[in-house]
Amino acid sequence: MPAVVQIRDLALGYPGLTLFRRLSLDIESGAALAVLGANGSGKSSFVKMLLGLVAPLSGRLIWPGGRPQAIGYLAQMTEFDRRFPIRVRDLVAMGAWRGFGLRCGPQSGLERAERAKQDRVAAALEAAHIPQLADQPLHTLSGGQLQRALFARVMLQDAPLILLDEPFSAVDQSTEAHLLSIIARWRGEGRAVVLVVHDLSSVLDHCDQALLLGGGDATHGAVETVLAPGRLVAQGYLSASQADWMFRRPAANTVSMVTANV
Repeated sequence: MPAVVQIRDLALGYPGLTLFRRLSLDIESGAALAVLGANGSGKSSFVKMLLGLVAPLSGRLIWPGGRPQAIGYLAQMTEFDRRFPIRVRDLVAMGAWRGFGLRCGPQSGLERAERAKQDRVAAALEAAHIPQLADQPLHTLSGGQLQRALFARVMLQDAPLILLDEPFSAVDQSTEAHLLSIIARWRGEGRAVVLVVHDLSSVLDHCDQALLLGGGDATHGAVETVLAPGRLVAQGYLSASQADWMFRRPAANTVSMVTANV
């Protein structure tokens, strides 16, 4: 599959702190990349670097098809203020804000554009299984309902690259399963998805690549390679005793125990 973005010999960090060096990888259309690491290892900084909000210390990003006009982005739940006085449908409609309708001339064209936007909002609410919440104010939503609404907003961005920073925090297993089905649909449409994750129990079954940050290193590769116990210990994701306890268990339970001990 063609690469949406290519990362070459990249170092990331801040003055006086280098998070990692010499990272090279391709994020391909239709791929899902799980980004994991201990707190402070640079996971959110990596996402913000892809957004252009954080500059790398060295190295470069190559956008083979040109930098996308829109990059789908879902920030951590803690960065969202649900007291903002709007309805769910208004939140979702924000995903269509970039340039929407600006090229329309006559009033009839603007009206058609508005109707088309409202149709897309309705379709996204339906896909997120929350059409009944369209007119609810945000402060009345549970964590899982709000996350579904934020996924619906990402749908309207229609972006080739989607960045999700801890998208499954504060949601139950049923909601997580549905959000994973949305991610699978995006991948089927050829979109590249980058997920910052902590809960590995089901997410890594839906990702083909992983990026482990920590200990000043960035290790990229197939999930089963990156999650080797020695690597997880070396990069500070698990202690030696946690890895010993976890990997002495049956393989079928390994991933769920990663969640329990990180």
